[in-house]
Amino acid sequence: SENQTITLWNRHAFYQKPEEVVLTIFAKGIPADTVAIDFGEQILSVRINVPGETEYQFQPRLFGKIIPDKCRYEVLSTKVEIRLVKAEAINWTTLEYTKEVRAQQKLNALAGVSSQRPAYPSSKPKGTNWDKLEAQVKEEEKGEKLDGDAALNKMFGDIYKNADEDMRRAMNKSFVESNGTVLSTNWKDVGAKKVQGSPPDGMEMKKWEY
Repeated sequence: SENQTITLWNRHAFYQKPEEVVLTIFAKGIPADTVAIDFGEQILSVRINVPGETEYQFQPRLFGKIIPDKCRYEVLSTKVEIRLVKAEAINWTTLEYTKEVRAQQKLNALAGVSSQRPAYPSSKPKGTNWDKLEAQVKEEEKGEKLDGDAALNKMFGDIYKNADEDMRRAMNKSFVESNGTVLSTNWKDVGAKKVQGSPPDGMEMKKWEY
């Protein structure tokens, strides 16, 4: 039934090696021509559109950067297997980049800066106040909407559902190439060039660093 199909497609798991992450989406008997997967610098876009079934979309912002040209996928009888080649040989603690991941990375960066400072004389100990640093990071996170992926996916899905084929191609290409900062439905404009990232007004575009 449709409900069973949705439940099935919502099941996914991943494991990793030093150089790649292997993501498995469990879905039986899916025709290969109904699967469309695109790879961005730090975004994955998966769409499975079987006639008569609710379309499945999964577009996470990934934990780390990947090398899009080296990534690949295979549609098997019981699953879709996606191989994400890491840009850096780091351990992914999760598949998706979340506010918790960002907070931890900020703490790690602050720890690195602290460790490079000259040591203070033992008579004047000067330790790092980790509780204070963590509180600062959490305060910063309140002002950032890092957990907006669900809302973004919903908006993307609503527009995509009512779009024609050219509009869908434009949406997928612009979203992936801009690393999730541009969503265009104009294929004539998008199809002729690579889409560059476009930050909000008053902000500058930065690469995600670790």
